[in-house]
Amino acid sequence: MGNIIETKILSKSFHDPVEFQALKNINVSIKQGEFASIVGSSGSGKSTLLYVLSTLDTDYTGHIFFDGDDLSLKSKNDLAAIRNEKIGFVFQFHYLLTEFTVLENVCLPALKRAKYSEAEIRERAYQKLELLGLADQALKKANKLSGGQQQRVAIARALINEPKIIFGDEPTGNLDSKNSQNVFEIFKELKEKFNQSIVVVTHDQHFAERTDRIITLSDGEVISQ
Repeated sequence: MGNIIETKILSKSFHDPVEFQALKNINVSIKQGEFASIVGSSGSGKSTLLYVLSTLDTDYTGHIFFDGDDLSLKSKNDLAAIRNEKIGFVFQFHYLLTEFTVLENVCLPALKRAKYSEAEIRERAYQKLELLGLADQALKKANKLSGGQQQRVAIARALINEPKIIFGDEPTGNLDSKNSQNVFEIFKELKEKFNQSIVVVTHDQHFAERTDRIITLSDGEVISQ
């Protein structure tokens, strides 16, 4: 099974207000279909690593190979296209547009990509919501759902463009233990049924211990993986 992502001597520094090296010579790879977690104490660099891997932060040195391409050679437009077509995001806060319906929220990334007709996008969005047990909520306004349901909508939205990989930044950080368990089970099912690659930053040790692999950071360095 090939790697979906691989880094070579990846480093990242912040320069304001003082020079600070957040990531130091990171060499990691994520296999296609792997469900990996990134852990470490606060300030260890785990969210920074996620943002760099997912192309949200492009100010780094070294190399990131994504689906065979060296991202350091790509233009901003190329990276935006890769992000829209091949990457799904689930954050701690769901970032749903509350005045829109659940279905409209899930459709948004696909409408932006404009690969399919609007009718087909709606159909695909319904399929994702069905997969996540939310098809009956499709026409409700997003703000009428519980926190756990809203996070499941965010996962459906992340899946709409059939991404190669899903990145999660503390996706259970705002949820109680029951809903955290639901999110974990959803990710596990996506991996097992669809060979979905998933990388999650989490401070929830119980969540991390049940993923395929734990990548541990300390002071910007990978200390185990």
